[in-house]
Amino acid sequence: MAEIDFPLGGAEGLPDGEGSEVPTNGKVYEFLRSIVNRLVDDWCPGNCQSLIEEKEYIELCYRAREAFWMDRVCLEIEPSITICGDIHGQFEDLCQLFATFFFPPHFPVEKGSSREIKDQPNPQRYLFLGDYVDRGPFSIETISLLFALRLLYPDKIFLLRGNHESRAVNTQYGFYFECTRRFSINLYEAYQYAFNCMPICATVGKRIVCMHGGISEDLRDLAQLETLERPFDIPDIGVMSDLCWADPSNCVDEGMYADSPRGAGRIFGPAALDEWLETLNVDMVVRAHQIVMDGYEFFSNKKLVTIFSAPSYCGHFDNLGAVMHVYKNMECSINCYADEKIYKNRLDAFNKKEAKSHMA
Repeated sequence: MAEIDFPLGGAEGLPDGEGSEVPTNGKVYEFLRSIVNRLVDDWCPGNCQSLIEEKEYIELCYRAREAFWMDRVCLEIEPSITICGDIHGQFEDLCQLFATFFFPPHFPVEKGSSREIKDQPNPQRYLFLGDYVDRGPFSIETISLLFALRLLYPDKIFLLRGNHESRAVNTQYGFYFECTRRFSINLYEAYQYAFNCMPICATVGKRIVCMHGGISEDLRDLAQLETLERPFDIPDIGVMSDLCWADPSNCVDEGMYADSPRGAGRIFGPAALDEWLETLNVDMVVRAHQIVMDGYEFFSNKKLVTIFSAPSYCGHFDNLGAVMHVYKNMECSINCYADEKIYKNRLDAFNKKEAKSHMA
């Protein structure tokens, strides 16, 4: 590949925020297009180490960091939008997600490309809720494709931070080892710089609040988030911790709040959720953070939904992946997906259960 000559860390040539025009020329644009083309059309596990150089990944991290710095801490997004949960380094499943629900429009597509789609529906926009790295085998490719798409399409691709986009977590669960084994600690550090500037919350149509973890008793107004100074790492307690770590639970006294068994963030019950929604004058919470076998799971009369987008998680579960579509009229739908063998395994397990029940 020809070497691309421009300084590390500059943001020249990138559009600013939602509603900006898509860049269509210049060295930065060609660099980002090249990253996406190679990852989507040329990548396979056998060539992953030679396809993109470390310095290109580092360049991408610096540019993503500057773009996140220009974002609000709480993004304000208008529908329509497709909301995605945890990916966890399952790069091939991420590519399948885009192939199923369509890549962002306007991206030049060559004939024969895996992105060549006939009768494409309305333009797709995506909000990802975090946990792009760790657990799975190709975290570098996963986060890099999403960074590149975010830079190319700031009005169509939105990325929130999850609890695994934190040094304290991703040193332990695979990302540090992947970066240092395949490249060097310099690449690992470059990703941390970007993670520490990412948004941690979003609203959709001013009626739905999205985050990776859950609600926070200390967050009484979303405007509080704009006082946070970036870069920051995720602490064990407080608003930032809850937004990245908290879980819903039906086993909390009086349905309110309690300490989390995770050791970070809190758990919250239906009464806490009702109070929080009323205080913020919103209708629903969409979050990720927990594996759910059908790819989605409702809580508290559908006032909260968990979305998980990594099917066959870590190769150890027969779970489906799911995404949630929010349309312009604020109606919502959920699509589930998985490899055919997952459906077969689940059907076999169901049939065995039914057979046992008839024998009893």
